[in-house]
Amino acid sequence: MDTAKYETILRTRKAELENRLSRIEQDFTSPRNPDDDDRAIERSNDEVLDELGEVGEKELVAIEAALARIAGGTFGTCARCGQPISEKRLDAVPHAPLCQTCAGEA
Repeated sequence: MDTAKYETILRTRKAELENRLSRIEQDFTSPRNPDDDDRAIERSNDEVLDELGEVGEKELVAIEAALARIAGGTFGTCARCGQPISEKRLDAVPHAPLCQTCAGEA
């Protein structure tokens, strides 16, 4: 398996997420609109941004774990059963810690 390929994909995605999370943080700290209607819309948008931030942070943790598995030589091996994770699965979810079978059971 070409772990260098997946490392590049993971590092690129990590940079994208870090950039997006930084922008979300900036949006949260930006000055609020004094208009009541606009503030209501901003609060609604903040809820969406908060959810996107949480999802992004979870993916970032998973990517960092995958990069650690690459460094440790265990990338591509299922953390549960020890069998290889298919390249088809890794192409779809490069940070996947589980093979398709174990992921379906989780």
